[in-house]
Amino acid sequence: MIKIKNVSKYFGTKAALKNINLEISDGETLAIIGGSGSGKSTLLKLMIGLIQPTEGEIWIDNDEISKMNEDEITKIRLKMGMVFQYSALFDSMTVGDNVAFGLVEHTNFDKNKIKKIVLQKLKQVGLDGVENLMPNELSGGMKKRVSLARAIAFEPSIIFYDEPSSGLDPIMTDKIDELIIETQKALNVTSIVVTHDMVSACRIADRIAMVYGGELIAVDTVENFKNIEDSRVKAFFRHI
Repeated sequence: MIKIKNVSKYFGTKAALKNINLEISDGETLAIIGGSGSGKSTLLKLMIGLIQPTEGEIWIDNDEISKMNEDEITKIRLKMGMVFQYSALFDSMTVGDNVAFGLVEHTNFDKNKIKKIVLQKLKQVGLDGVENLMPNELSGGMKKRVSLARAIAFEPSIIFYDEPSSGLDPIMTDKIDELIIETQKALNVTSIVVTHDMVSACRIADRIAMVYGGELIAVDTVENFKNIEDSRVKAFFRHI
């Protein structure tokens, strides 16, 4: 599904990522962990095609995206859903219009079909009857769910989550984790979750990849990850 091959990313003379090699399989949930400034968010932006690598290749299925122009990458992004750190909802639009936004922009579906998809996706994330509310009427957890409904509106094969538990209390974090697991099972999507929350990573992921100082220092199953002796990895497990 996704192959990252010898990828480095420089901003000026600063290396944000150094020679990253990683493969993510169809239907897998991979958690990418690391502290602030580790490079994990840069890696996410590269996979979505928001930025291009300085060196290396990024493959999405059979397409190498690192040298694509914006029109070409837009077509590839239709395979992807994105759940942003702070939900990134349009405050001036209703919940329903937020979920419909991509469908309106990138399809020729009529209004009735779009409305049907919107209601279906909101129901799928446990939000019946909120389509006419405004984002400022929602809790933080509800906003995350709306963001996920928008992300799955296209029936993507890949969903990216950027710090999905950021700003949420432990109870709501558990609910978002459950939602990620349920979505993966229901849609059989490939899920990439960027997080600094080790508890969430262990709960939702098939494998964990850790980025430290721009380098990929460990990739393994959750069980094996717990036994890695590297002090940088062990530091993330102190509170589990």
